[in-house]
Amino acid sequence: MTAVEYRQLLTETLDRLDMASVEAMIDCFSKAHAAGAQIFTLGNGGSGASASHAAGDFLKGASYGLDQRFKMICLNDNLPSMMAIANDIGWDDIFVEPLKNFMKPGDVVIGLSGSGNSKNVIKAVDYAKKHGATVIGMTGFSGGELRRKADISIHSDAMDMEVAEDIHMAVFNMVKKVMMARLMGDAPSMGGTYDARVR
Repeated sequence: MTAVEYRQLLTETLDRLDMASVEAMIDCFSKAHAAGAQIFTLGNGGSGASASHAAGDFLKGASYGLDQRFKMICLNDNLPSMMAIANDIGWDDIFVEPLKNFMKPGDVVIGLSGSGNSKNVIKAVDYAKKHGATVIGMTGFSGGELRRKADISIHSDAMDMEVAEDIHMAVFNMVKKVMMARLMGDAPSMGGTYDARVR
């Protein structure tokens, strides 16, 4: 695949993105913020990196200067606890076990999985649904189990993992931009003092 072909695939996939699902995710974030509910993200590999990136964006960028902040936590950021669970219990339990510690009914759980079939993601999603959380599934390829089980499905309609990761981050950025506009008005992150030159 050439760079031009990748750009075309990415653009075409983005054009097919279900914006009604994106709007549902925006509404979910808005309600979670207003209620003070927690939002958990989780994933493996590149999806885990996206889960961490998104949580960081809402911890700082979409919350700075606000009295009511987003409570967004990435479950694959605590490496020691994750490895302890994997070693002592099993890899399939690395996300569900911390959910048992922290998740409450009304919280939001966002699972990222390119295939939609990652066992540790599915196990966490099953627990979340059983205990009253809203599940957002972010998938690629055919979407797998996660797409079917999610209350809100963000699906990258392409048989390509890198495109799925790009689409997922684009959607997180869409949600972030809308939330910032609603909560901060015309003022950007950092109370109007943000300077892109420092990054």
